[in-house]
Amino acid sequence: MQEALWTPSPEQVAATQMDAFRRHINQAHSLELADYAQLHAWSVAHRVAFWLAIVDFFAIKFSQPASEVLTEGSEMPSANWYNQTKLNFAEHLLRRRDAHPALISIAEDGSREVLSYQELAAHVAGLQKSLSAAGVGYGDRVAAMMPNTWQTIVGSLATASLGAIWSSCSPDFGTQGVTDRFGQIEPRVLIACAAYRYAGKTLQLAEKIKEIVSRLPSVEQLIIVPYANAEAQAASFQVSNAKVTLWQDFYQAGGEPEFTPTDFAHPLYIMYSSGTTGVPKCIVHGAGGTLLQHVKELGLHTDLTMSDTLCYYTTCGWMMWNWMVSGLALGASIVLYDGSPFHPKADRLIDLIDAEGISVFGTSAKYLAALEKADSKPINTHRLDKLKAILSTGSPLSHESFEYVYRDIKQDLCLSSISGGTDIISCFALGNPALPVWSGELQCKGLGMAVEVWNDAGLPVVGEKGELVCTRHFIAMPIHFWNDPEGEKLKSAYFSQYPGVWAQGDYAEETIHGGIIIHGRSDAVLNPGGVRIGTAEIYRQVEKLPEILESIAIGQDWDNDVRVVLFVRLRTGAELSDDLQNSIRQVIRSNTTPRHVPAKIIQVRDIPRTISGKIVELAVRNVVHGRPVKNTDALANPEALEEFRNRAELTT
Repeated sequence: MQEALWTPSPEQVAATQMDAFRRHINQAHSLELADYAQLHAWSVAHRVAFWLAIVDFFAIKFSQPASEVLTEGSEMPSANWYNQTKLNFAEHLLRRRDAHPALISIAEDGSREVLSYQELAAHVAGLQKSLSAAGVGYGDRVAAMMPNTWQTIVGSLATASLGAIWSSCSPDFGTQGVTDRFGQIEPRVLIACAAYRYAGKTLQLAEKIKEIVSRLPSVEQLIIVPYANAEAQAASFQVSNAKVTLWQDFYQAGGEPEFTPTDFAHPLYIMYSSGTTGVPKCIVHGAGGTLLQHVKELGLHTDLTMSDTLCYYTTCGWMMWNWMVSGLALGASIVLYDGSPFHPKADRLIDLIDAEGISVFGTSAKYLAALEKADSKPINTHRLDKLKAILSTGSPLSHESFEYVYRDIKQDLCLSSISGGTDIISCFALGNPALPVWSGELQCKGLGMAVEVWNDAGLPVVGEKGELVCTRHFIAMPIHFWNDPEGEKLKSAYFSQYPGVWAQGDYAEETIHGGIIIHGRSDAVLNPGGVRIGTAEIYRQVEKLPEILESIAIGQDWDNDVRVVLFVRLRTGAELSDDLQNSIRQVIRSNTTPRHVPAKIIQVRDIPRTISGKIVELAVRNVVHGRPVKNTDALANPEALEEFRNRAELTT
């Protein structure tokens, strides 16, 4: 019988904010909710009471109270939350005003800058005044092409404080990728770094920035942050359509920030779909829904408090950056790391956990797998004494990575595999410090989220694979897509499969523990002989083999059916011999089913992925079938697609 990898002690459970919230609900509503399953069921059945409790528990302040908490239409996505309510998102992230570290910004070269909560507020106040003087006001857009550093957060908070809208991407985006995104939202201001560092290299951006701004006629002000290039001069970035100013010349820190009250559903962030099937969709998230969802997830599901230090390894083009920033609303310290996680050595981020006393560390499933491949065993080399939680997302976390964390990193911590998306800037299923951790499972459904797994007949199932859905309106649903006045794009994206029910596009399974297993993206599911197979099931087995660095599986149309084709990237010095192919097929057959065994196994030098690190099965499938890939600018390494084009092995 399977045993939990980690179970919190009764004392640990009682000390969590999750358990304190359960007791709070019991007392406030004269209930006897005994465990998380009962708490979750109550939160879904009584969403208005639940969100009022979140507001109370986390002391959310409205400058104008709600006339009505929830008004729903006949079916999703029609609903209004906290009607007539006024608040400001940035105000809640800047409530703490002491000398406690708010942001600890660390670059790949080891340089380190710290802003206290008091200093952070002063920087936001100064930038806010200068942005306002530059014409930025309620509803205007401020865009940023920036690394994960303190200036980026100051920019986002100053923007939100004015009731303006923030949108960001990382500096490694290509010119077309940036303009495809920002060109749709027409920002008045662009904040960009002069250069950035990655894997020991410094990449200068002057020419790229000038080209981008020339393609964005709406930009009136370009602010250059001399990051990774202390000698940067405004003259090097001059363009005809915008005023150019260096960051340090644009504003002076000081004073108290002012906060413009906004509607609960006022746009806060504009995020973007991956864009691999066309121009990225602009997903707009509201201030109030984002705030309440994030304090719930960070405060309860992650147990983040004002005495914690949070670090999520992310870029500013991934929603986990926005999620991490909301840790300021809990009064925590945020460690920002910019650069390669493996430079100059595999334990770079593990060193950071010790050096900064990080208690909650977030990363991708790919990072944990790569750390194991590098034979890193922090349990023998690092203290990690303050580390209480590791979070993982981006792709399904394999059973082997679960076991690796508890065997080779630390035994007494909560390993939380979490899953949601840019679509909701948060999670459907995630961690819980008051529950056991089971190998391969996301611990629980999020509070207030009516998550189910549906079979082909549209019925909820447990222990069977199906579509991950959310059956009731939730507070973090995007308020709309940009330039989608009738909501047709939003409905098509999430409600076309089941009218009135949100379908996330994940192939999933609910477990007897109340957890969730993600088997891959629904649109990447393989279908040989009519049997649905999640790609994550194959990757888990293949990547057990030491010779395999990573893999990607697609279904190739063949002989009036579909056959499974597996592409593998091998460790340096390894070759795809007959013996290795036999080992791959054997490990898949032994641990899954004969249907999972690939008909073809082909070696490639690289595997294409999005800039946020997700492999792109659909793009590879299109190339294999001779179909166009609509937007290669969404890829971090579009040249890798050539590895899959016109392969002779796929003609027989």
